[in-house]
Amino acid sequence: MIEIKGVTKSFGEKPVLRGVDLTINTGESIVIIGRSGCGKSVLLKHLIGLIQPDTGNIIIDGEDITQMKEADLYRMRRNFGVLFQSSALFDSMTVRDNIALELEEHTDKPIEEIDQIVAERLRMVGLPDTEALKPAELSGGMKKRVGLARAIAFSPSYVLYDEPTTGLDPIMADIINELIVNLKEKLDVTSIIVTHDMVSAYKIADRIVMLHRGVIMYDGTPDEIRSTDNEVVRQFIEGQADGPIKPVPVGGPSLRYHRSG
Repeated sequence: MIEIKGVTKSFGEKPVLRGVDLTINTGESIVIIGRSGCGKSVLLKHLIGLIQPDTGNIIIDGEDITQMKEADLYRMRRNFGVLFQSSALFDSMTVRDNIALELEEHTDKPIEEIDQIVAERLRMVGLPDTEALKPAELSGGMKKRVGLARAIAFSPSYVLYDEPTTGLDPIMADIINELIVNLKEKLDVTSIIVTHDMVSAYKIADRIVMLHRGVIMYDGTPDEIRSTDNEVVRQFIEGQADGPIKPVPVGGPSLRYHRSG
């Protein structure tokens, strides 16, 4: 379980997170939606200790990571896999070496076992026998899948997805969605997904939360969010230009939290 309690974060004079409270239950897929620049990726970085909050606590499996020393943070991060928006593959390395890197750096596993893990993860994402390819030889969808294979190489308890379908055509986006759903079931992982893609959100989420003006202002199931009468949420999920969501000046008021149901 992950518990986020009263997390605030500002960069200079700009407040980004204004008091985020959120519980992520073990084994669920939670999707975080919200406008560009609202702090979704910033929140993900807090979960793995890349950014420390100004105030508040982040408790992962009973441990408050805001109080951890660097060595303990490194230990905790091994429970996480991350699929970056750009895939973040090393161009000079083969597919095999990209996926194997963490295993080679942080375990004493023999090369033969690492190669078996790499091959298994590639099969799981539908890319068998691609170990020798370089990132330049891959399509955008293939890069995403290699990035996902790398994210699950260490058998994490949590997988973070930062805009996993960005830049993909609708068919490839649905393939990635299917992989997220299937890997959750096969690996028994907790999935935390940041996305603007409501088609993906409805397909992969057990729960959808909306981050707006620095707070979680909506929390509900896909069915609940589809039928909500919350005007802010409706404007976002329907992609309407007109509505209550307007450019907010720095220091503007936050909206009151609403729990569906």
